[in-house]
Amino acid sequence: MKIKSLRIILMDQLSHTISSLKGCDKEHDLILIPELLTDFTYVKHHKKKIILLLSAMRHFVFELKDKGYKVRHIKLTDKNNTQTLLGEIEKIEKEYHIDNIIVSFPGEYRVLACLKKIKKSISTPLKLIKDNRFLIDAEGFQEWAGKKKQLRMEFFYRHMRQKHEILMRGDKPVGGKWNYDFENRQSPKEQLEIPDTYQSKPNEITQEVIHLVEKKFADHFGDTENFHFAINRQQALTALEQFIKYRLSDFGKYQDAMIEDEPWMYHSHLSFYLNCGLLMPLECIHAAEEAYYKDLAPLNSVEGFIRQILGWREYVRGIYWLKMPQYEEENFFNAKNKLPEFYWNADTKMNCIKQCVIQTKETAYAHHIQRLMVLGNFALLTAIDPKYVNEWYLIVYADAYQWVELPNVSGMILFADGGDLASKPYAAGGSYINKMSDYCKKCHYKVTKKNGEDACPFNYLYWDFLVRNRDKLNSNPRISMMYRIYDKMSNEKQQAILNDSNKFIKSLPSYL
Repeated sequence: MKIKSLRIILMDQLSHTISSLKGCDKEHDLILIPELLTDFTYVKHHKKKIILLLSAMRHFVFELKDKGYKVRHIKLTDKNNTQTLLGEIEKIEKEYHIDNIIVSFPGEYRVLACLKKIKKSISTPLKLIKDNRFLIDAEGFQEWAGKKKQLRMEFFYRHMRQKHEILMRGDKPVGGKWNYDFENRQSPKEQLEIPDTYQSKPNEITQEVIHLVEKKFADHFGDTENFHFAINRQQALTALEQFIKYRLSDFGKYQDAMIEDEPWMYHSHLSFYLNCGLLMPLECIHAAEEAYYKDLAPLNSVEGFIRQILGWREYVRGIYWLKMPQYEEENFFNAKNKLPEFYWNADTKMNCIKQCVIQTKETAYAHHIQRLMVLGNFALLTAIDPKYVNEWYLIVYADAYQWVELPNVSGMILFADGGDLASKPYAAGGSYINKMSDYCKKCHYKVTKKNGEDACPFNYLYWDFLVRNRDKLNSNPRISMMYRIYDKMSNEKQQAILNDSNKFIKSLPSYL
């Protein structure tokens, strides 16, 4: 038998409009969707992430078949599953004569390397085509980057706003400003009524996947209880609609806020679905833009949400493909400490970290300030090796794929690239966390104390980080003022910072 095109759908490409399906001939083409153990174990992904992807894949298969496509779906537990993409292609090659193989450009470098090896190993021509789920491809980003000395997201974001005509009046931004971030830092001091995030009840397919994950991935991080993510396109669209209707209006001013027992806040949680293909970026952007023009949400909220997708999401992917594979090895501060055990078990007296780890374990989610200014800030200040931090972030979050995780961690959180992505390290003491959360109220440590056994560790670790890395940061204009403040401290104060930091870091229970 003959197949015109074998079209491969990878686990994070679950879109009916994915480029690899364009022009698919229902009569003569075959779609291959393999569930491969290596995709879920190259790092030991959070259980809820595996449930999301496996359930979404199986629903996607059902939808394609319902539309009349020919689909070869290899389940994870199938006895004849070779557990490799090459093995599944070779089985089909033995069964059919294939004119060509079509795959949309993958999200991760490891998958691209795999596809390149496969291309050399098989006789059938394999075509890699552009992934249309992003608004700029690697070549387009490289063209924008050109010979720029600094690749700052803000200028990329303006370029994308103009290119796609989002929140624009002619060549000027709506409202007269490109960025309303200064309005989006309100602390959660008042009683807030936070609408629920989207929740679906697991159907039979999802329940089967949950049981599979509990059995086959029992030693992975995370809980399986209360799984409620969208697992198909219709549910993902409902999640988008619910965010626009109920949470977008307050998203802006409270997007940096953190509250105990409120993991979801006013955020959209749409990255789960954007990053695996159930939603497309422009439909989310246009939905938010329409809400502004209909006076359903203020400009600061709408612009802030759009910037996360049109600006930051596209920007970090561009940086990833521009800098890989060397980017994975960056370690500007030569950090070598191991990851503390409490990143896995939440066994720490630091309430902010405890809350974020517990929420991560339960939900496979934490919003950007929890990731950046609590969990990431601590890793930066205590000199944890980027390879351990990157692995942890890739494991624990359901929206994490290396293309989005690596630039955020190595570039934004750890400044491990030396400033390719961010203009300064995002280091902070305890006062920032106290301002943006209620975590400090129930903490063992006192956020107002700067030194001593009951002082908030962030307070002295912040200064210790600056002192340790002065030779690399002293000339940074955004940090130079802090060194002037440090230099005015007494010798006793400076020594207390050093002593407290050394004692605390040595006491950290490392994960082996």
